[in-house]
Amino acid sequence: MTQSYLARIDVMLKPLVNDPQGLAVADGLRNLGFDGVREVRVGKRIEITLEAADAGAAEAAAREMCERLLANPVIEDFALEVTEGAPAG
Repeated sequence: MTQSYLARIDVMLKPLVNDPQGLAVADGLRNLGFDGVREVRVGKRIEITLEAADAGAAEAAAREMCERLLANPVIEDFALEVTEGAPAG
């Protein structure tokens, strides 16, 4: 029997990788008067609802998805969280 799980995955450029989108956002914020902005890094969040036998299997599947498709290991890091159930709304 399987259970529904929600995998939340945050993908960010590695710290030493240039982030042109982050630079543009930082400049825009400073132009709007947010003088305290020092650095902005822009990433992406991916939410996947999946069926698995247990939380460990769901996490293993989500990790493999990240390693094979969702994150480029050369320039990106990822963090994932798996919880039971589908997202609300």
